[in-house]
Amino acid sequence: MAKVGFWGLGSMGLGMADSLVRDGHDVCGHDPRDVVLEGGCDLPNGDLDVAVIAVLNAAQTESVLEAILPDLRSGAVVVACATVSPDFARDMADRCEKRQIRYLDAPISGGAKRAADGDLSIMASGSTAAFDAAKPALDAMSRTVFHMGEAVGAGSAMKAVHQVLAGTHIATMAEAMVFGVTQGIDPARFMEVLPQCGGTSWMLENRGPHVRDGDYTPHSAVEIWIKDLGIIQDIAADAAIELPMVQAALNGYRKAVEMGLGREDDAAIAKVYAAQAGVDLPKGKA
Repeated sequence: MAKVGFWGLGSMGLGMADSLVRDGHDVCGHDPRDVVLEGGCDLPNGDLDVAVIAVLNAAQTESVLEAILPDLRSGAVVVACATVSPDFARDMADRCEKRQIRYLDAPISGGAKRAADGDLSIMASGSTAAFDAAKPALDAMSRTVFHMGEAVGAGSAMKAVHQVLAGTHIATMAEAMVFGVTQGIDPARFMEVLPQCGGTSWMLENRGPHVRDGDYTPHSAVEIWIKDLGIIQDIAADAAIELPMVQAALNGYRKAVEMGLGREDDAAIAKVYAAQAGVDLPKGKA
């Protein structure tokens, strides 16, 4: 069993860390909020086999890495899970390599429930040595690890492609549901019919119930999409490709933030379209 330090006990991270504990690993969890991982925290960083960083963004990833790198032992592996640019991932890997620390560029997908079940998909790139060192932790946290190759950055590139679909699917689900309301189709009926039809998607089936129930308790917040789709736009600009659907979705998320919805669940983008259409959505939790 591995000795694992885990940074970031949010909606995804806490489930991932719990999966590691359940699998028998010795885990020390860290989070700036009052989040406590069962079993406490008595592992010095110098004893760690694996350091999992599952924080919000590149800045937080870099902050954690700068803090722990001096103490990590040679041969330990950093598993970095935030959605970041491929260039950033390569920069972090270079910093680790200078200290003989292995680095796995390992963004995740699956949502909070699958994180809690140890059932995530992980899109990972890095050296064979990094994969081997991280394998016990990866196996505990995931159903599938997609090996994207030895070149760090490939995992983050794949996650960016994934987020093109995920971010636009949420926005399209919300737009379609509000359009349905204007045509006399309430969200409950929408969610009864669409999951059984060709127009469905995982995001529709996962986020649609939040709108139907008026429950915007954040599992993945609106403001996260400002970051993720912004990263995608930067990558696209470097590749000289236009992504008009990403831009349209990003405009919707930005409007949601302007409406004060940034910390609500990302399904709250439906409120933007509802306000534009002058229709009411089900009321429930904010």
